[in-house]
Amino acid sequence: MKTLRTPDRLLAAGLIDAKDLQGISQVAQHFAIGISPQIHALMHHAGPSDPIAAQFVPDIREMDWSAEELQDPIGDEAHSPLAGIVHRYPDRVLFKLTSACPVYCRFCFRRETVGKASEALEEADIGHALAYIESTPQIWEVIVSGGDPLILSPRRLQSIMQRLGAIAHVGVIRFHTRVPVVRPDAINAALIDALKIGKAVYIVLHTNHAQELSADARAACARIIDSGFPMLSQTVLLNGVNADAQTLTTLFRSLVEMRIKPYYLHHGDLARGTAHFRTSIEQGQEIMRELRGAVSGLCQPLYVLDIPGGYGKVPIGPNYVNRMANGGLEVTDMRGVTHDYRP
Repeated sequence: MKTLRTPDRLLAAGLIDAKDLQGISQVAQHFAIGISPQIHALMHHAGPSDPIAAQFVPDIREMDWSAEELQDPIGDEAHSPLAGIVHRYPDRVLFKLTSACPVYCRFCFRRETVGKASEALEEADIGHALAYIESTPQIWEVIVSGGDPLILSPRRLQSIMQRLGAIAHVGVIRFHTRVPVVRPDAINAALIDALKIGKAVYIVLHTNHAQELSADARAACARIIDSGFPMLSQTVLLNGVNADAQTLTTLFRSLVEMRIKPYYLHHGDLARGTAHFRTSIEQGQEIMRELRGAVSGLCQPLYVLDIPGGYGKVPIGPNYVNRMANGGLEVTDMRGVTHDYRP
């Protein structure tokens, strides 16, 4: 089976109806389509009521663009001093090696740039990006992203990792990827060996629903962890996929059982055509409040908003402490009961 990349192939696979073909073809003119065989196999049925299909099968609602939605919702361009580098925070940079992914998420905040013709960063641009990291001593962490960096060949990744490993002031390298879930067969010995250098290397898995965690995905993650790489996860809060406490509890407990620490729960970005996925912040805060105390702290990520315009991530979870007029504090416990506290 091949990755499904066109509306015609989606129709042939039974993932869209003939009446929607024209609308989905319009979507394809703006946003890339990609559904790997492994992800296709995880769909229990076609249609947005399936949490896997909702994430990957294009929807004509993607052509509904509101004024507040942006082509670059998190402001990457404003902090990109050269191709492949985003330097938003002082001690870390984003190193975007490719704009290609093995699948294309319908809610992606980089959906305007992923899947373009020039998918991989040119060798000269990689050299310039590495030189930038080498010449900027405040960079302690390199976050390798894209696209999805783990679709690159082990040979190419090894060359880049060795160069990063030789930079004295770089202490941590972090990969953000969906590959262990959407192409678990790619997590092989050659890829794992390519990532091994004499520095801390973390792998952050993007996953949004426990239905994604197939036996093959679990085995791929185990290969990574057993090889010495700590794993974290990031999840996007999505209407129709995971926007309730029970669904997230199942996901986060499953991840912790797999030895993966939930790291971020992202509020949906203002990417064009994604309004049908976005919850309100208040809804997200209430979900986090339900998780607090009811679920192990190991299972609780940080709920964050990436401020539009490139101003960075901020925690937006519920507040449990209020300052009182008498100078004391009112603290709310996990049951919603308030208590006086005088520091």
